[in-house]
Amino acid sequence: MEFEKKVLSREIQQYLYESGLTVGSAESCTGGRIAEAIIAVPGASTYFKGGVISYTNEVKENLLGVDHQLLEENTAVCEEVAKAMVQGAIKTLGVDFVIATTGTAGPGGGTAEIPVGTIWIACGNAENIETLKLTEDYGRDINLAIATSKALQMFIGFLKEHAPKVKNEGKVPVIPVAE
Repeated sequence: MEFEKKVLSREIQQYLYESGLTVGSAESCTGGRIAEAIIAVPGASTYFKGGVISYTNEVKENLLGVDHQLLEENTAVCEEVAKAMVQGAIKTLGVDFVIATTGTAGPGGGTAEIPVGTIWIACGNAENIETLKLTEDYGRDINLAIATSKALQMFIGFLKEHAPKVKNEGKVPVIPVAE
């Protein structure tokens, strides 16, 4: 795991470890990379409940409740689907926050309207969802690494704005030795 992702995961931990709040992921193109990054730090089981890898539209519909017509009309690679994935995963996983991704990482699969490298990131809670669109194509591996890092950074920004302040903020959390 990249050092940057560990640093980002540790920062997420500082917000959530003693807060009682929980997070999950709903990942399409990133295929579990966000979940992997979050659980890279000991103690993540206190706030990370799980994730749904919804690589196909069928899983987006059946597990996350994304509307079939939305997927048909807009494709899976759009802001509305990313937001719907957050909303659905909050319900499915029973969490306070969700980070979601949907996109075309490449090398194939792109179209003139939605070229390779188009990735929508969404994160939020039941009241607020923020989105970010990535559009550059640096090749599959780099596209996915960038999307994962951007998703974690975006979530930290969301937590700074929307998470209740915790008494431990800014300090290193007390982490159990054995996980």
